[in-house]
Amino acid sequence: MSGRTGLHHLRAGGVSLVLDVADGRLPVVVHWGTDLGELTDAELRALALGVAPQPFGYPVDGPMPVSVLPEASTGWPGVRGVTGHRAGAAPSTRFAVTAVERDERPAPWASGLTVHATDDAAGLDLRLEIEQAHTGLLRLRAAITSRAGDVYDLAGVLPALPVPARATELLDFTGHQLRERAPQRQPFPHGTHERSGHRGRPGFDSGFLLCAGEPGFGARSGEVWGVHPGWSGNQRMLAERSHHGVSLLAAGELLEPGEVRLGPDESYVSPWTYATYGVGLDDAGARVHDWLRARPEHPRSPRPVVVNTWEAVTFDHSLDRLTALADAAAEVGAERFVLDDGWFGARRDDSTGLGDWTVARDVYPDGLWPLVDHVRALGMDVGLWVEPEMVNPDSDLARAHPEWVLTGAGGRLPGAARNQQVLDLADPGAFDHVLGRLDALLAEYPIACLKWDHNREVGEAGLPPSGRGAVHAQTHAVLRLMDTLRARHPGLEIETCASGGARVDLGILQHTDRVWASDSTDAHERTAIQRWTSLLVPYELLGAHVSAPVAPTSDRALPLDFRCAVALFGHFGIEWDVTEADAAERRRLAEWVALFQERRALLHSGRVVHADVPDPAYDLHGVVAHDGSEALYAWVCTASSDTWPPPPVRLPGLSADRTYRVALDGPVRELDGIAARWGVPLPWVEAGGAELPGRVLGEVGLAMPVLFPDRAVLLRVTPAG
Repeated sequence: MSGRTGLHHLRAGGVSLVLDVADGRLPVVVHWGTDLGELTDAELRALALGVAPQPFGYPVDGPMPVSVLPEASTGWPGVRGVTGHRAGAAPSTRFAVTAVERDERPAPWASGLTVHATDDAAGLDLRLEIEQAHTGLLRLRAAITSRAGDVYDLAGVLPALPVPARATELLDFTGHQLRERAPQRQPFPHGTHERSGHRGRPGFDSGFLLCAGEPGFGARSGEVWGVHPGWSGNQRMLAERSHHGVSLLAAGELLEPGEVRLGPDESYVSPWTYATYGVGLDDAGARVHDWLRARPEHPRSPRPVVVNTWEAVTFDHSLDRLTALADAAAEVGAERFVLDDGWFGARRDDSTGLGDWTVARDVYPDGLWPLVDHVRALGMDVGLWVEPEMVNPDSDLARAHPEWVLTGAGGRLPGAARNQQVLDLADPGAFDHVLGRLDALLAEYPIACLKWDHNREVGEAGLPPSGRGAVHAQTHAVLRLMDTLRARHPGLEIETCASGGARVDLGILQHTDRVWASDSTDAHERTAIQRWTSLLVPYELLGAHVSAPVAPTSDRALPLDFRCAVALFGHFGIEWDVTEADAAERRRLAEWVALFQERRALLHSGRVVHADVPDPAYDLHGVVAHDGSEALYAWVCTASSDTWPPPPVRLPGLSADRTYRVALDGPVRELDGIAARWGVPLPWVEAGGAELPGRVLGEVGLAMPVLFPDRAVLLRVTPAG
């Protein structure tokens, strides 16, 4: 502890967290935000005293401390950090701290605090962990252990962090399939703004990152605080503000009634709740990106250019067609060939065979080897689509083991969704069966990557025969299955997919190497989907593919250069039957693949940045090297603007004291816009580029070209001279 006051100051990466653990109470946040620098014990005491509110108007006499696990026993009338009961008794907690441990943590973490506490009346012990990464990112979790002789029905654990009164605006996300992570803003009013889902996965409409910030905060301006539940099952997030002068952000697992029942000496450990702070969303997101990249398990090798077969062939697994597609993929420079749905069992459409993880001998009489050998001879590695958590009722597995299918109350079978039911992976028999089949496939074939899908929501399904909620146990079983396969097959990569982007969270990313951001490969839609997904997910983990000339998910026709420019800012891939492309299209696509390969070291290591462009028709995003030596930006138009021409736009993230040269980059070296069609040049482009100090490019900016909708150009920034 720091002195007798019980004050602790965690600081790293430009962020300070000051906690008060005085008087035996759970930690209360004195400050979370900008770095306060080194503070003496006397200065910490003065800070805590200086910001302590006048205890007026509270439900109790005297102070009303609101801890990171808020308790009603302190007088707080709002959200509670731990909820549960013992047959209706002990409905609230009053934890008394018994020990506090402060220590350094292994990289990428900097330091942490572990608080032990007990509540004798409720018969509960608590272990609360608070960690800070070198980047300034925070995370919190709590372990609850029951010490009494009867059952404690745990209803929830919801860590919360306060934000200052100046954070008067909220941002979170909603969406649906093919339009994930759509932002929504609103004032931060008195009351509770809650986002919760009972889908068995975060869902297309997940709140994703719940932010509170100064009015009008953007990518590059305004203080912003955000929380995220690192959990791949049911989630709960809320923002709460009361007339008592307290504003909270909270996030955690959403437990169904009766889902976690603790017997004597049994424990529940909550998932990590992540919390990030920054001046602007780019700054807040960078703390997450830098932490992910610092993990020992983060992918280090260059991310391969992927060709996925789904939109090219769907269920038509003709070997001749697939080898022709592989030939075309290799011709344009692809490095990984992912065989999607339809290679196993009786899976000739989406109504049969799911769960039967053996190669379909009627389609592949010699197994997958002819295709695998052909692909590898072309210099590509092989990926495979699986959906281990689901089963078709019309499958050998469901017929042999109906007891492995999750049911609802009274054993009733939930309504089918996408012709699927949920396989109970918490059942040891089901788990071992699926593990054995997938393990055998990976042992037989040189599979570099599994595209791991999750195509239906769990819904009302329970755990037979108890009928208790299944999501908590199912989610842990899925993560354990992934980890077991990766341990048995070192180097195996897993891509998380859930009907597209319905399972994108920092929990699943500790077990996987890539997210499929959306089943929409329409580059017009992907511009926004990828922008907001990249708030937490760096580009090397964000699957982004070039679709067909007419996107199958929207029937929108889009130019090849635009489709490629959007996919460039991600883990680049192709979702298109390239055998149907003509020679000129293949040459152009090959140019973009080569550009990605040339620029991916920057794209997959640099700082992700966005300009605050006031015109909604345009977007400017990019990547800047951490040392400020180079950058790559995309100027993107998705609608007609009400202004001709656009005003100068700032290029964010450059070093103020460097002088740079800015020029058009990539295959699009000539402007494709209305003004260009009329023969009206953009002066600095006509001059072959612009040379300016970073402080000028960052504060004044450059004039941007007038573009047609669904067009993009790249700007390459290099040192001048």
